[in-house]
Amino acid sequence: MSGFDRFLVVDWSGGNDTGPRARKDAIWIGEAGKAPQYLRNRMAAEDALSARIMAAEAAGERLFIGFDFPFAYPEGFAERLTGGRDPFAVWAWIAERLKDSPQSNNRFELAAEINDRFPGTGPFWFNGTRKDLPGLPRRDTRTGHGLPETRRAEQRAAGAFSCWQLGGRGAVGGQVLTGVPVLHRLRSRFGSRISVWPFEAPEAAVVLAEIWPGLINDVVRRAEGRGGIRDAHQVRLLSQALAQLAPEVLARMLAEVGPEAATEGWILGLGHEQTLQRAAESLQPPPLRNDCFALPAGVDWTPVDTALGLLQARLRPVTARTEVPVLQAGGLVLATDVLARRSNPPQPNTAVDGWGFDAAACGAGPQRLPVLEGRSAAGRPFAGTVPRGSAIRVLTGAELPTGVNTVVLDEDVTVGAGMIAFHGPLKPGANTRRAGEDVGIGAVALAAGRVLTAADLALAAAVGHGMLPVFEPLRVAVVSTGDELVEAGAAAGPGQIFDANRPMLLRMAERWGYVPVDMGRVADDRAALRRTLDRAARKADVILTSGGASAGDEDHVSALLRESGALQAWRIALKPGRPLALGMWNGVPVFGLPGNPVAALVCALVFARPAMGLLSGAGWSEPQGFDLPAAFEKRKKPGRREYLRARVRHGAVEIFASEGSGRISGLSWAEGLVEIADGAQDIRPGDRVRYIPYGSFGI
Repeated sequence: MSGFDRFLVVDWSGGNDTGPRARKDAIWIGEAGKAPQYLRNRMAAEDALSARIMAAEAAGERLFIGFDFPFAYPEGFAERLTGGRDPFAVWAWIAERLKDSPQSNNRFELAAEINDRFPGTGPFWFNGTRKDLPGLPRRDTRTGHGLPETRRAEQRAAGAFSCWQLGGRGAVGGQVLTGVPVLHRLRSRFGSRISVWPFEAPEAAVVLAEIWPGLINDVVRRAEGRGGIRDAHQVRLLSQALAQLAPEVLARMLAEVGPEAATEGWILGLGHEQTLQRAAESLQPPPLRNDCFALPAGVDWTPVDTALGLLQARLRPVTARTEVPVLQAGGLVLATDVLARRSNPPQPNTAVDGWGFDAAACGAGPQRLPVLEGRSAAGRPFAGTVPRGSAIRVLTGAELPTGVNTVVLDEDVTVGAGMIAFHGPLKPGANTRRAGEDVGIGAVALAAGRVLTAADLALAAAVGHGMLPVFEPLRVAVVSTGDELVEAGAAAGPGQIFDANRPMLLRMAERWGYVPVDMGRVADDRAALRRTLDRAARKADVILTSGGASAGDEDHVSALLRESGALQAWRIALKPGRPLALGMWNGVPVFGLPGNPVAALVCALVFARPAMGLLSGAGWSEPQGFDLPAAFEKRKKPGRREYLRARVRHGAVEIFASEGSGRISGLSWAEGLVEIADGAQDIRPGDRVRYIPYGSFGI
């Protein structure tokens, strides 16, 4: 058996239409390398699956589709229902009788009808309708039906549920009754192009198989702890796990089934749980070390360049790699180089509307050429050959017909009966584009680390990529600390101030293309801060705190990081923003920014922004500055690098009237920063200074 090109995993639902907004307990389809797809009802899901199968067939790809419900019932059920042991006969029997629409279905009535075929109280239970159904109990009061409670597969799968339960937590009975009719129709529609494992050898172009996300439950639980919908995590992680398996490992899983599988079905991967879990996590990079922020021995005051160098050398991406459709890739970070699968342009074509011919047949002066019947248009090329000495109508973007290497513009041509006239000479290749003159096949079209722009997406599509390898967006948690803080707009008591840092830092993270995670305000309470950091570490890839980063009695951020054994208190030779607490909390890097908003912004721009670029996969970036004349005077002492709030007016740089770090209005007044180097300087009007606009910092 050859390998598969694509892997889909389907989380099914027996309920009604769940509406346009993605939600849990609905239908989700995960495809390795793509964002999970939400489907609001079974009809939409069946259409989507049919489309995926046809697309794979058109592309000549093998497709694996896993469904998270049993494909058959325990031994004895098929014989009682259909008189034989063929599970496909059960599918057909159910498909013929199930009445299903987006708003309702008759699965409970159908279960009651099936129960009537068994002695005692039949195997199905949980009547979820408002009316009583004879033979279908609302609670599990079944007796004497004579069937096993579970299949042999469920007996080996810890935590698996019985297919007889139609409702409530863990009910898969409704999924089976509504799912197998869809499988039956897919199998009927695509015939021999589909095989159903384990009832048939998995040799067809499309293989349907039963899977169970519970086999990778630990991985799913960790992903769920970071936020999001569990069903979406399940299909994403399990489809990725299957795609990560070596073909021989997957073949071994498909071969390892018991004899009962021929009638009861089987769960793919039973006995290989650890292998699947490792594969599900294989796209996650290893965690950072707790000592990644450690300063070299003997270092106390840290120059800005030394601090930046340490960050650049020790940090690397912490987000997982995945693949997403080109249409969804804007703003994400490219994880690997993208090579052109097709040249751009893919074939020689015309750059203008005009007339094409072989330049060797023409010279200088007036030229007259007979016109060949037909034309070449974009997407509709001329199929024949243009003889030397003849011309043919060509439109912009059209493939050059055989025999054509030059085009004369419409505006330069006189058209007569079967002839055109123009003045030569024309340079061979005039008004045409060579195949691959933009990007040749196999060339690097986009380099890893790019934050994908609209233009990048156009290029990726042009060279043949429908999917792009990207890093998942960096999630940035923001926490403000301090008893003195109240929410903006709330009533402020004596000694209290409004929290200005959180809205500022959250917006900065969003502008940088990250996912902001608002963790709110935390008072000067170490236990409360510990709980907040624990939650932030589950939800985010990096944590920004403001306040509490120094060594005072109420500096709880640095105290907690010290207790965890991962604090590095950097005393940066920087104004404003001297204290910077760096560390790890439950494996997540923490940047403890100063509480002063001016210092918090400067430290975020100078240190956190380039560091988060590395963590996100985009790489290290330095802001672009410009040397411009100063419109101010400044005498600076040696020892610390300084950043002044500034803006450009009339070609010169002016600075905010006060350097006080408490003057937040200066942040709004400014349009950038003036960077003054570490040594002593005496700046006078007209001297050149380095001005860095906010735009160079990405805000």
